[in-house]
Amino acid sequence: MKVTMRAPNPLVVITGPTATGKSDTGVHLAELVGGEIISADSMLVYKGMKIGTAKPSSAEMRGIPHHLIDIVEPDQEYSVALFQKQARAIIADILERNKLPVMVGGTGLYIRAVIDNYDFTSAGGDDRFRENLIRESYNKGPESLHRRLSEVDPQTASNLHPKDSRRVIRALEVYNLTGRPISSYQRAKKDQPLYGLHMFGLTMDRQKLYRRIEQRVDNMLAAGLVDEVRGLLEQGYPRELNSMRGLGYKEIAAYLTGEISLERAVEILKRNTRRFAKRQLTWFRRDSRIEWLDVCRYNNHRAVAKEIIRRLEGVLKGL
Repeated sequence: MKVTMRAPNPLVVITGPTATGKSDTGVHLAELVGGEIISADSMLVYKGMKIGTAKPSSAEMRGIPHHLIDIVEPDQEYSVALFQKQARAIIADILERNKLPVMVGGTGLYIRAVIDNYDFTSAGGDDRFRENLIRESYNKGPESLHRRLSEVDPQTASNLHPKDSRRVIRALEVYNLTGRPISSYQRAKKDQPLYGLHMFGLTMDRQKLYRRIEQRVDNMLAAGLVDEVRGLLEQGYPRELNSMRGLGYKEIAAYLTGEISLERAVEILKRNTRRFAKRQLTWFRRDSRIEWLDVCRYNNHRAVAKEIIRRLEGVLKGL
């Protein structure tokens, strides 16, 4: 469907907890209105990590262009600042071609970095300080760093899980370099929004969501998750990498190195994924801009996409 933009710089965001069908909904929406997908998932950027990240296949993409997937190797560093820069450039290009940009994913910090006025340009980096923090995390546990962050930047600390070492370390690094909390880099410019923003959150009954999560884990195992993780370890990617600490990879790696049984690894993975979904909901519920859709009220994800289109009436001409 050819559409003409009415609102300036429209951007649709589809987010919510894992296993709610964000990817399918985004593809159907893009297909119906002539859009392109920008992935907002911090794990989908890594090459060679398909099963554990639930990366959409070519068939599932249905010919819709997808951006910011498979762009770095598992041992390459990737930051929210780089994501912000790349995503905004891609959105500008999509709009220039009179297409609708649809950002899809559950990494809340990535989404906020794009849609809000976060300024990472002046923060810089300090390799030695970062290495010391990484060493402290391994020696004393990630919670020690989170406690340090709570003292200097309680706002950011409250939004980060104590074991999210990468983002906790980055926040401490910014504070060490600038004397300012990273949360202060979000400048208040509510009168100058970057985009004509329309955010939709997908949700469902908690118990249904947990059953979907457990079924997804079972499907990953059947699809070869153990072999995928084994292959990454055999290629020399250490477990300490950010990519290898992602859900599915750290648990199966613990099994493959003989620390726990496969049964226990699967049990932990399902538990960790349920907890992750709960944290995602807590994060997104704080954002009043999100319109929530209970996917259980619709027959399928295409119907969810059509409901989003209905709510966009007046934003895009011709829908």
